[in-house]
Amino acid sequence: MHYKLYTTSIKAWDAMLEAIDGANKSIYLEMYIFLDDTEESHDFIGKLILKAKAGIKVIIVADAYGSRLFKKETLEKLKDAGIEILFFSHWLRHIHRKVMIIDEKFAFLGGVNIGKKFSQWKDLQMKISGRIAKRLLKSFAYTYEMAGGKNEKLLKLRKMKFSYKLKFWLVEHWPSRNIFTLREHYTEKIIGAKEKIQIVSPYFTPPHWMLSLLDAAIKRNVIVEIYVPDEVDIPIMNRVNLHYIDKIYSIGAKVFLAKEMNHAKIFIVDGSEGLIGSQNVDLASFRYNSELGIFFTDKKLLQELSGILKEWSQESDEYRPLHYKMRLVDYVILALSKILYPIL
Repeated sequence: MHYKLYTTSIKAWDAMLEAIDGANKSIYLEMYIFLDDTEESHDFIGKLILKAKAGIKVIIVADAYGSRLFKKETLEKLKDAGIEILFFSHWLRHIHRKVMIIDEKFAFLGGVNIGKKFSQWKDLQMKISGRIAKRLLKSFAYTYEMAGGKNEKLLKLRKMKFSYKLKFWLVEHWPSRNIFTLREHYTEKIIGAKEKIQIVSPYFTPPHWMLSLLDAAIKRNVIVEIYVPDEVDIPIMNRVNLHYIDKIYSIGAKVFLAKEMNHAKIFIVDGSEGLIGSQNVDLASFRYNSELGIFFTDKKLLQELSGILKEWSQESDEYRPLHYKMRLVDYVILALSKILYPIL
């Protein structure tokens, strides 16, 4: 498999637009947040319309809540150009995945959404090609069906079979189908860790079972490193993050606080296997949302990620306890966050 990493939204958008320009057959786009306000710097809407008018099949699946600010007039322009655009709507569950597949040959996946708000964020997006990209087609077909898609040719992709073993494979998380792969994956890897666990997440509000597993890992002398922004884009989450940061620090983890917003999602164990995807370390990702990641044991990729994490740690402040004590407002915020997690 060939791959390339992009560590900011801008870098990922540049590569995605270049890929759209080069598309000859099809463009499949799946986003939690897909907005039409990046025209000045990255005109996704305009380029997708041009491609559709040139005869390229363009299909967009977006989450109805995440993309709720998408303008109706833009929607009509897309439809008039022949683009099929579907919005997945469910009061509790959301499509939190971020995927783009070009010509059914190569793809992008990771944490990058499309919207002006994210233009200055650090993030992690991965471009992949080869057999794993074909496997991603099958995954997209399921999301397409969930959103109400009717294209029979695309729906048939759900029946593709893959019998070969890869150094890269998809970790698909489908709570709507009672498939909770993320919990199984994190549980297995944390229990099996022998030296180091590294977790990158903008929102660090781990479920109780994960805190218990990390606590047990630290007690058997496994180093646990957490990378999280000092301040995130959702104000309520700053107090919630602080509560869990202080808790994980108190049991022996090292926490790096990024000075700017970092939206990447990474999980690495012992420097020998890792996961890059759309998942946050929060209740929404593990309990409610459809998520997608790519698991790998490729040494070159792991070395590249090690370099990225080293750079991010050097640019961050290490967390130190500030005699943090729960206040009444914190209990209220924590209770509200557990209710609101599916839509934050």
